[in-house]
Amino acid sequence: MAIKSDRWIRRMAKEHGMIEPFEDRQVRAGVVSFGLSSYGYDTRVADEFKVFTNVYNTVVDPKNFDPKSFVDIKAAECIVPPNSFALARTIEYFRIPRDVLTVCLGKSTYARCGIIVNVTPFEPEWEGHVTIEISNTTPLPAKIYANEGIAQVLFFQSDEPCEVSYKDKAGKYQQQRGVTLPKI
Repeated sequence: MAIKSDRWIRRMAKEHGMIEPFEDRQVRAGVVSFGLSSYGYDTRVADEFKVFTNVYNTVVDPKNFDPKSFVDIKAAECIVPPNSFALARTIEYFRIPRDVLTVCLGKSTYARCGIIVNVTPFEPEWEGHVTIEISNTTPLPAKIYANEGIAQVLFFQSDEPCEVSYKDKAGKYQQQRGVTLPKI
């Protein structure tokens, strides 16, 4: 398995719609950077957030998720409360090739502020907007900027296609749009 370069990512985005919309260069001036980098793609967070709250004293249960656990926010900035988290989504829509697996890591700009971004790998032939968990590990409120970088996606191509892809399994998060809550 080999990590893929900017040339490969650019070609796959332009010829196969692997990333839409696609930013062909890294945008850095006055923003948390996003776009194509040497060996990855820095994806942006959209302006839709689900910020978790304890107003209704519900239990966070992945098998029986209660939508009253969060407050919906649509804004250019989102404040994540201390020791809490929010769900968000990427602006970009991804279409992962059958012989590719991605790993997604939070950006160091946010990590240096105690903000941890958690995203699971994108499996072969998965497609959709990426749902992102943004954890504020600090005792202070934390600001997240919509339409700016949030995480870097690294692409690993196998020497052979997998036997069973995410699409073959009819994965429950296939073609997700918007911030997608846990499903069983």
